[in-house]
Amino acid sequence: MKGQQFHRRLGFALAGWVEGFRGENSFRTQVAAAALAVLATAALRPPLVWWALVVVSIALVLAAELFNTALERIIDGLHPDKAEFIRQAKDCAAGAVLVFSVASVVVFCLMLLAAWRA
Repeated sequence: MKGQQFHRRLGFALAGWVEGFRGENSFRTQVAAAALAVLATAALRPPLVWWALVVVSIALVLAAELFNTALERIIDGLHPDKAEFIRQAKDCAAGAVLVFSVASVVVFCLMLLAAWRA
């Protein structure tokens, strides 16, 4: 992949999005939640800073979910046997997704509170 033209590398990245969407229920769930968050944000019409926070939160959750998927696939391919260290690695990756997801919910709740107070 190194040294290839930008449009080819972009194609690989888009293929990763498609793979995440097709192959991972968690990614599809996060995309649906992101769509709802965007619709709710659009309905509230908050200041641009809130839009930025919502967009960054969505991007972090989706990126973390894709990293988690990549890690799980690599681990399963290299070490298909059940092992405690494999479970721990997968749990840590899933925990990272949860951290971003909870932070995103907090950002969204704070935006709702700010809109309610305005």
